[in-house]
Amino acid sequence: MPDPIRPRAALRTAVVWEVLQDALERRVKATGREALDVLDTGGGSGNFAVPVARLGHRVTVVDPSPNALFALERRTAEAGVADRVRGVQGDAHGLFDVVERGGYDAVLCHGVLEYVDDPAEGVRNTVAALRPDGVLSLLAAGLGGAVLARALAGHFKEARQALSDPDGRWGSGDPVPRRFTAEQLTGLVERAGLGVTAVHGVRVFADLVPGVLVDTEPGALDALLKLEEAAAELPAFHSVATQLHVLGEARGTEGA
Repeated sequence: MPDPIRPRAALRTAVVWEVLQDALERRVKATGREALDVLDTGGGSGNFAVPVARLGHRVTVVDPSPNALFALERRTAEAGVADRVRGVQGDAHGLFDVVERGGYDAVLCHGVLEYVDDPAEGVRNTVAALRPDGVLSLLAAGLGGAVLARALAGHFKEARQALSDPDGRWGSGDPVPRRFTAEQLTGLVERAGLGVTAVHGVRVFADLVPGVLVDTEPGALDALLKLEEAAAELPAFHSVATQLHVLGEARGTEGA
């Protein structure tokens, strides 16, 4: 499970974490190495880097924000994994100015493609950072979730705008520069040379359920987590998920 100290945050990360943890375990078995080298692009303050380091892996976090990297340093120290996590300032465009090409068993690209100028280049760079048979964990904003959220809030014109906008934006005040469909994300991964082994919808229900219900109703959080996990793999729910997670692996590897 994700960070047990932050149970509410588990709604946002549980599905991704389960898939990622399984992928890392398979890479450990395949390589025969207990400690993998993991790159977390746009890793911020370590939401995934810290749990991955707790598994015993070495994690390099690349993020453009000095504040995020400072928070990462503090958080890794508190978690007792500072010796396994390294933070460097940089971005997906200039990735190989700060990290080694072809040097990682797994690359996390979470919440990055929404903000880069060229998503295809961003994916190509993350794939180029992988060792042969490496694993890519890609997480990005989903178009359908934003359309549904705007419609349920009564903003019907904005919902329709998001549907027709090339970048999936609902208007000039939209804080997210770009959103994707599952087909767009899997296409980016496949064109970069990887096979898609899993697609999951993330936060299918969590952002639509009133927080007060989850926080006050006994057992509601656990039940909602189980519901999210059950719906995540079903293609019917990918089109309404707030985020989409794609797992890419070199073709011909385990699970492909």
